[in-house]
Amino acid sequence: MTVLSRHSTVAAIALTAALALSACGASSDPTKAAPASSGSAGTAGAVTSVVVGAADFSESQVLAEIYAGALAAKGIKATTRPNIGSREVYLKAVEDGSVDMVPEYTGSLLSYLDKAATAKGSDEVYAALKGAVPAGVTVLAKSSAEDKNSIVVTKETAAAWSLKEIGDLVAHQDELVIAAPPEFQNREQGLMGLKAQYALIPKDFRPLKGKAIVDALLGGQAKAANIFSTDPAITINGFVTLADPKLLFGSDNVVPLVRKDKANPTVSAALDAVSAKLDTPTLTDLVKQVDVDKKDAKVVAKEWLAKIGLG
Repeated sequence: MTVLSRHSTVAAIALTAALALSACGASSDPTKAAPASSGSAGTAGAVTSVVVGAADFSESQVLAEIYAGALAAKGIKATTRPNIGSREVYLKAVEDGSVDMVPEYTGSLLSYLDKAATAKGSDEVYAALKGAVPAGVTVLAKSSAEDKNSIVVTKETAAAWSLKEIGDLVAHQDELVIAAPPEFQNREQGLMGLKAQYALIPKDFRPLKGKAIVDALLGGQAKAANIFSTDPAITINGFVTLADPKLLFGSDNVVPLVRKDKANPTVSAALDAVSAKLDTPTLTDLVKQVDVDKKDAKVVAKEWLAKIGLG
């Protein structure tokens, strides 16, 4: 990548993260590599340092570098902590102060926090998310950049099975294998949602990450895959993205999730300025530079910030 009411969210996320770490066999929490940062006297106080965390995929990492660069341009000592892990782990890190903020996605985060959420439109999802985040945490302005979960297939599979939308897979579910990140198995925006919204239950599920998902699709080990909609692999390999008429994956705008004790006016203004400039084509290109062109995420972030006058 699980969903709870607002009043039980904080304790439950911590428990979920602990279970996730245990299931992975981790001997220690990777977010404990550095102590909780300090330097804030509250949302109106001075913030001198910020630790920006990132999940274990390149888009999150380049966004974290962008946020850190924009903050550094305002005189704030900003460092990044990449590859923390899935949402279950990095949310715990934000709550316990191991990191101060992370890039997030409005719809996915809302679905994680509130299983009963019904919001689908961009503004509606954002408004609901602001009321669902745990105490001590806030979301700043959302960008127009949107990166949704999506279900993709090869052109060959789309033609052979006459696929145009996700529901068309139901007729072939007895031979359907879906490749996706491990957390997809137990999320509303995952196998649970596919079953609830489309009555789709695949024959098998292959928990994979990154390039392994693409390789499974190309190699025939999977017939469909969950890939982020801005992933350049979709264009490079000519994958077909299946329509989602029931809006299972809703709206997923990029948004900074920040500890309230770090979200003072300086920090908020710097990050809001980034969100105002970030759109979907830009995000897709930034990911391409990292994943395809093999440029360092720090370099990509620095060049983009300089280009838009925020570096």
